[in-house]
Amino acid sequence: MPTLTDNFALLVPAFVQGLMLGLSLIVAIGAQNAFVLRQGLRREHVGSVVLFCAVADAVLIAAGVLGMAQALGERPGVARVLALAGAAFLAVYGAQALRRARQPHQLRAADGGGTPLSQRVALAQAAAFTLLNPHVYLDTVLLVGSIGAQQPAAAQGWFVAGACTGSVLWFASLGYGARWLAPLFARPKAWQVLDGLIGLTMWTLAVVLVRHALAGW
Repeated sequence: MPTLTDNFALLVPAFVQGLMLGLSLIVAIGAQNAFVLRQGLRREHVGSVVLFCAVADAVLIAAGVLGMAQALGERPGVARVLALAGAAFLAVYGAQALRRARQPHQLRAADGGGTPLSQRVALAQAAAFTLLNPHVYLDTVLLVGSIGAQQPAAAQGWFVAGACTGSVLWFASLGYGARWLAPLFARPKAWQVLDGLIGLTMWTLAVVLVRHALAGW
């Protein structure tokens, strides 16, 4: 029977891995982040926008992990192939992040004019930026789902919780900390440092995934 120490040793790494992966994928210059930053700067419906983005991420991540886990439960060979494919994707993603770290980039939130948005319009725009971006499904459903499905059944929930925590922390920081973060994110050097950290994190996760996949052979 697993002890409390055994459970801790199993669940905490899954949570941390999910958290690192979630943050690494979501911290990027893009329309969704720029919109959340804009709403934070204007102090318009920040809570609603942050909540929508975080919940949307959580639903997609949970659907990806649970769906992949169910689909791959009796197909260990396919699971290993997907794990190796995920590791390759992470390696390429990490290389791209490290390449971006050598070039100056910045995140600026357009003011969108002086007309305030209604809550309905703000949420509609948040939904468009979130759900009409094909990359979000690749990240959350396919990539996070396939990696989360490699976790032991008891740890999958913790992996999902870690990835969702990353989304909550990022969107909340971006929305509520906009007035402090906007000047920082307007500096190319800050994004170069972030991209460097993201690249190293992606490569670390890729190595972990390869070792996990090869352990079954």
